[in-house]
Amino acid sequence: MNKPLLSAVFTACALFAGHSFAADSCADQAAAKKLNGAAKTSFVKKCEKTAGASACAAQAAEKKLNGAAKNSFVKKCEKDAGAAPAAAK
Repeated sequence: MNKPLLSAVFTACALFAGHSFAADSCADQAAAKKLNGAAKTSFVKKCEKTAGASACAAQAAEKKLNGAAKNSFVKKCEKDAGAAPAAAK
């Protein structure tokens, strides 16, 4: 297997695992806050989007990206993951 393909597979697995973990974590947080119905749904949806954005930012940090390269990477990562764009820092 060539390195770019292996890297893409690893990244996809990491994003999927991170999203699954975030979903459990967000649901647990909603339960701890004793949220139900629409409030729970809204909280979990927002929590999952935030978790996806955080995962992309963490990947950018691992790659030691800064400035425009970091912004571009995070934007593409969030788009690919279906996460809401994070605020630019």
